[in-house]
Order: sequence, then structure tokens, then C-alpha cells
Amino acid sequence: MATTPAAAFEALMNGVTSWDVPKGPIPCELLLIGEASFPVMVNDMGQVLIAASSYGRGRLVVLSHEGYLLDTGLAPFLRNAVAWLCPSREAPVGVHPSLAPLVCTLQGFGVEAQIQPEPGDPLGVYCINAYTDTLTAELIQFVKCGGGLLIGGQAWYWASQHGRDKVLSRFPGNQVTSVAGVYFTDTYGDTGRFKVSKKVPKIPLQVRCGEDVTQDQHQLLEGISELDIKTGGIPSQLLVHGALAFPLGLDASLGCFLAAARYGRGRVVLAAHEGMLCAPKMGPFLLNAVRWLARGQMDKIGVNPSLKNLHVLLSEHGLQCSLVPHLKDSLGVYCCVAYSDKEAKQLQEFVAEGGGLLIGGQAWWWASQNPGRSTLAGFPGNIILNCFGLSILPRTLDPGCFPVPTPHMRSYHFRKALSEFQAVLTRGDRNLEKGWLAKLGVDGAAFLQIPAEGVPAYISLHRLLRKMLRLSGLPAVSRENPLASDSCEAAVLCLATELARSGTDCSQLAHGPGTGTCHSEFPVTVEVDGSNPGHGESWVSTGLYLLNGQNAEVSLSEAAACAGLKVQVGCHTDDLSKAGKLCRAPVVTHQCCMDRTKRSVSCLWGGLLYVIVPKGSKLGPMPVTIQRAVPAPYYKLGKTSLEEWKRRTQESPAPWGELATDNIILTVPTTNLRALGDPEPVLRLWDEMMQAIARLAAQPFPFLRPERIVADVQISAGWMHSGYPIMCHLESVQELINESSIRSRGLWGPIHELGHNQQRHGWEFPPHTTEATCNLWSVYVHETVLGIPRAQAHPALSPPKREKRIKEHLGKGAPLCNWTVWTALETYLQLQEAFGWEPFTQLFAEYQTLRDTPKDNAGKMNLWVKKFSEKVQKNLVPFFEAWGWPVQKEVADSLACLPQWRENPMQVHVHTV
Repeated sequence: MATTPAAAFEALMNGVTSWDVPKGPIPCELLLIGEASFPVMVNDMGQVLIAASSYGRGRLVVLSHEGYLLDTGLAPFLRNAVAWLCPSREAPVGVHPSLAPLVCTLQGFGVEAQIQPEPGDPLGVYCINAYTDTLTAELIQFVKCGGGLLIGGQAWYWASQHGRDKVLSRFPGNQVTSVAGVYFTDTYGDTGRFKVSKKVPKIPLQVRCGEDVTQDQHQLLEGISELDIKTGGIPSQLLVHGALAFPLGLDASLGCFLAAARYGRGRVVLAAHEGMLCAPKMGPFLLNAVRWLARGQMDKIGVNPSLKNLHVLLSEHGLQCSLVPHLKDSLGVYCCVAYSDKEAKQLQEFVAEGGGLLIGGQAWWWASQNPGRSTLAGFPGNIILNCFGLSILPRTLDPGCFPVPTPHMRSYHFRKALSEFQAVLTRGDRNLEKGWLAKLGVDGAAFLQIPAEGVPAYISLHRLLRKMLRLSGLPAVSRENPLASDSCEAAVLCLATELARSGTDCSQLAHGPGTGTCHSEFPVTVEVDGSNPGHGESWVSTGLYLLNGQNAEVSLSEAAACAGLKVQVGCHTDDLSKAGKLCRAPVVTHQCCMDRTKRSVSCLWGGLLYVIVPKGSKLGPMPVTIQRAVPAPYYKLGKTSLEEWKRRTQESPAPWGELATDNIILTVPTTNLRALGDPEPVLRLWDEMMQAIARLAAQPFPFLRPERIVADVQISAGWMHSGYPIMCHLESVQELINESSIRSRGLWGPIHELGHNQQRHGWEFPPHTTEATCNLWSVYVHETVLGIPRAQAHPALSPPKREKRIKEHLGKGAPLCNWTVWTALETYLQLQEAFGWEPFTQLFAEYQTLRDTPKDNAGKMNLWVKKFSEKVQKNLVPFFEAWGWPVQKEVADSLACLPQWRENPMQVHVHTV
């Protein structure tokens, strides 16, 4: 039997070459939500008039007018529908008395059809109109247990009699079909033209209906003026993407932290951190939420034990609730956290059949523990929530006290924004406000990370975006042509990036260096080191480059596929999403897990190819085969010949290349590498500097994992910033690779960042020393390797300026708040000038063995006073107190037995202040 939507559509349309729709009946538009429903017949206005879906073990076909079930013009389709719906060929078909003429039509196809007042055994399919409200429970169970339901009707007339604001929730047909994500609406369906599609038609972005979410939002926020979400945890941002999902709590940038949705016959309320579900200050909202979810069933509230404080809060307000470790059928509302998907299917069916779900959790921690995996696809909460049109993002949101969002703010919705964005791109006939544009780029990029394969609701959006982007093309972005981050062009960059990541072939969109260059179809096998004794992931260069918009096929052994390896395209890992202007796309790298022996990888923007080796890996040398990539300039000290290097730099179409030693890897533009000539002298100097860095830090040399410095056209913070890799601007490239310049002028900035990477929590006192102790490495390298004294290594270290800072600090009373950056560095320089570098090296080594060091600054500072004093066998308490350190009495007493430091350089200053 056809199981995927594509196969199901093919079965339903077998032999149907045209839609012979009766002219008299006026259908209604169908609204499709969830992950199982898909369109079958769509008019030329894009309205869905026939749809199919599945629920439990059964299936549904929904027609937007009961007249369509009675007209012989649609007989070929009805025959296919019954065949697809029926779980076995032998099972008879039951027809409700309201559709008696359908019996003859079906019997004409040889189907065993008969009038039956209600569904049940031994029927395989039941046919009924959408107006019967006495068989709701029976029909749902019939489908859930494996039966097929063929149902037809329109809701516009019912809405005119009962109210347009009730059609989704109370129209009889919707009581049944909504569990499978199909709704009848009060919107008239156009009967002008119908096209027979060759594949599953697209689902409309928006379907307007008389019943909207405004009333739900009002009920959930009634009596509330502000939402204080400072509850001790960092919330995630939420993605609201379903047609019946809506935001409730938003920050000023439209970052969502509370949301809700209707789904089937039930409802969901989602909080971006479980702490929001337990905080007394959130009590008014939580009471509203439970009442909205319960819809009168206030005596059937279950709370998971992980939310005991919520149970207390609800009980204190007179609600009858009980602690239950698992979902129970008898409950009307269930409250839980989003960290387990063991009951995902049960929770989805619970909501679909009328239950209320209150759930909370953040996804950023999961994302940090699962790098390379999609949070939208793998986080347990999203496995539960995606189908409801709600998802939890790895992006965080600053907790605060926020006013209840205005109706205008609450009107933002991903689908609505995307629809208006489409109008801007295709017709340019309106302006989408900048706040919506910025949010749309982020939301669209997140939505595209939800696995779309086999899910028409997601595939439709992918197809729509693909068409939009092909029509608009990628905007040219560069330093010479920057884009505002809240512009349409920036949103296009975000959407195109994630569309390519999702597996869509975006080669037609790609442009820039290398586009159109023939890549090698021949596989290239490179040997990479699969061992990583370091303390973090290691990027291992392949020496290959993937051109813009291309796909590479990566193959490795079975053993390697089980070792937690990843493949990364690109090294420019800074996310520029929060930048005001863009000189490149916000995200231009892509990682994927190599959990199978072959995988296709791509990145719209191209990039150097890396194998990411997890810490602790002991795979050793291993072959990796890559197809459809090109060689990049790559020079490894001691291994690459000068002849090979020159050939690669001249012949390679790759715009980036690397200079590598066992301790440092520099990633710079190929244009700079071509002008370099012989890389050996500068790399030997780099290795000398790296050895000095390791020596001062008391770290092994060669490094357990080589440090990396990557140049970029734009970075996320500062002139340079530390990390793995260290990031710098293109202006710094010559500074990195010019040996004579390094020897004569020094290299303060890059060594400063490498010093950041050596800082350790035990002897760091943020924010005081954050930008200070890293400079110890700059001073050390300049003096011991480059022969440049500290006074010349940086203008801030000239003797007059040092003297002035000391006097200014003491003149203010030596307040600790003033002890930062150069002032803080002066303390360490005075110690070094008196006792040399050896105490520092020894202490850095000793701190690596210490356990349970203090967590607070005062405790850590006192430990340093004690350790340094003991190391140099001098009582340094007066020295540190002169600088304003909070030396504790017990520490001072413990060091009183040591000799006084008579050469204390602060004595003269203290006495003259």
C-alpha cells in the first residue's frame, strides 16, 4: 500500500486526467495543518478543495462539498480514494444514509458498498457527510484503528447560521477531520479552473477563516499587563510556524518566549523555559493557560513530577490537580517539560483528540551538547511540538519583564510575514516593516532546519522559497556593497543559506569566486588524523575546497562512521545575525554528522572542507574520500615542497588556503598566498612563538590541537577575537604572514588572542583580568622570541604611561572596579619584573592540578595571593592590598610568617599618594 504522501497521491490520481467537477455545488476552502495532511485537488487560486491525511493506523480523504461524493464526474477519483482508504480489498464499504446515491456509484466499480448508519467492523471504509455530529467519537476511533474515512461537506453555510468565529472548533466535520490536520473553513472555494497535478500540490501559505486566534490570545492574556520571565533560567526563543499557532509573549525584537496553538480538537501552550511554569510571578498567566487548555474540564489536570512547584501553585488557587508521572487517558490537561520524547506519539494524539498540553523547556543546552545536529530535528521537545506548528530554538533570549505585546506585535506570524515577503520579491508592491524582516530571516532559517522529507506541509514551503529565491536571485554582498541586516536582501541571504543546507540544489543561486568552475568528478582520497588528545573538537584540514553551490560526496570507513566525526564546509564560523550591516551572508559554514559511510554535503557559499574529530578520538590516520571538490592551497611545514606549493597556489580556483604547522594553522585568501613566495620562514617563526606560548602556559608542545587563526571580511566582535578559531579581519592578513614585519614590528593582537585561549577559570577574575592576563603572552613572546622589549611592543607599556596609570589608580583610592585591562596588567608586570617568568609558569602548571578552586572572584584572588606568595617565599599581602585586592584576614595571617617584600614597587606610590 502507498505509505508516503507522494505514493499516496499517485495512487489517488491513478488514471485521473481531468477534474470533472459539478458546477452547482459551492465548495469551501480546506485548511491543512500538521505533518500528515496533503492536498489532492487545488484550484488555480491555490485553494485546496480535496485533501487526504492519516491518523493512527487509518486514513482520510476529505472533499470540500458533499455533492462531490454524489457526482459521477468524479467517479474515477472516488474509486481510487476508496481503494487507497481500504485496509484490505475484501473489506466492505459503509455509506451513511445521507449519501445513499454513492452506494450505486461504488457498486458500479465492483466495490462491496452498503448503507450503514455508523462505522464499525467489518467495514474497511466509511463514507459520510460533514454535518453529522452524533458519530464523532466513533469515526475518530474507526480511523485510529485502521479504517478509512471518505467525508465531504462545506462549512460556509453552517458558519452563516452558527457564527464564523466557531467554524474551526465546532463545525461537526471538523470535530473529526481536524485530528488528522484537515479543517473545513467558511471561505468559499473558487470553481473556475482546476489543474491535475503530477505531484503533490503546494499547501497555501495562509488560509483566511472567520475564526482566528485573536480571541484565544485575549483569553490567555486577560488581566495581565506584563510577563516577568526572570525566573533563574535562560529561555530559548520559540518558532511559531503553524497556521493555527500564535505568539503570546514577545520581547522588543519579536523574540518569542510564550506561544500557543490549536491542533486537532485540542490545544497547546508552550513556554521557552520550564522555570516559567513554576514561578509564582507567572501565576496569573498559568491560571489563564490551564483554563484555556481545559475548556471546562478543570477536575482532570495532571502535572508531571518535574513540575512540582506548578502543582503547588495550581493547588493554592483551588484547582484540582494531581502529580502523574505519565500521560493518562482520563486527563483533560497535562503539564510537563520538553526534555523527553518517549511519549511523543501519545501526547500528539492526546492533543489531537481534545486534550490540553502545557509544556516548557529550553533547547540551547541540548544544542551545545549535540553540535552538528539539528535542534529542530533532534531535540526531544521538537519531536513532540513540530507538528503543532511550534518549535524551540537553540537561540537564547535575554530574560526580563516584558509588557504584554500589543495587538500589532502579536500579529507577526512567520507565514504571514513570508506571504508579504513573497509579494515584495515578486511584485515589489509593498514594504515589509524592518522588524518583521529581521525576524523573518531568523525564523525562516530555523524553519528550514525541520526535516521536510515526506512532509508536504514543509516541502510546500521549501518549494515556495525555492521559487521565490530563483526569481529574485541572490543579492551581491561585499565590503564594497554592504547590506542592512533588516533589509529584504539580508532576509534572502538567510533563507537561501538554510534552503541549501536542507538539501535543496541551489547551484543556480550561487555566484562569486569559483562559480561555474569545473570541479573534479574524480574522487580524491586524503589521509586525515583521526586522533584528538585535546580538550575540544579538532578541525582537520583536507586540503580541499567545495565551490559555491556545489555538493560533495564524502566517504569513509564503517569504523570512522561510528566515531562521532563530522564534516564541515567553511571556516568562517562567526554568526553575523546580530550585526547592523552585512559584508557577507550571516552564516556561511555548515556542519553535518558523518554517522554513515557516505554523505552528501554542501554549502551555498562554498568553503574549505574539514573533518571534525571529537575530543578523545583515537582513530589514528584514516582515509577520507571526497568527490566533486577542488584542491586548495595548503602548505604544511616540513611536508609540503616549495614546488608543490607554488603549483597549488597558481592553479587552484579556491579563494582560500591554509598555512599549517603542528601548532598553528592560518587561513587566508589565496591572493595573499600567491604573493607569499616561500612560507617556510614565517611558519618556522610561528612555531617558535607557539612554543613560547606553550612554555609560559605550562602546556605540552607540540600543542595537543593546533590553534587556528581565520581571516574574514567581517567578524562578530572587535578587531580580533579569541576562540577556536581565532577570527580576524582581512586587514590583518599581511601582519600574520609577513616574517620581516613580525620580527621588526611585533604581533601584539594575534598573540593577545592566543593568550585569551590560554586563560583558565581558576586564576581569571572577570571582568577585571579578561583583557589583562592574556597580554602576559604578548609581552612574553615579544621579549623572548622577537627581541622586542615591552615598552616598544605596545604604546600602552611605555614607562610614563605605566607610571601615570599607577598614580591615577591609587589617587582614586585603588577601587577594584577600576582595576581592569592595562591597570590590572601592571600588577602582573610588577611581579614579573621582580621575580621573573618562572613563578607564573609554575603556578599555571600547578593550577592545572588543583580541584575545587573557588568560584567567586574574591576567593580566587585570595588563592592567587597565597599561591604566588608561597611560590616566591615573600609576603605579598601589602603589595596586593595596595592594588585594592580584597585580601582576607585569614590569608594575610597565614602569610605573615613569610619574609616581607622590601622591594615592593608599590611602597613608594602608597607613601606619596
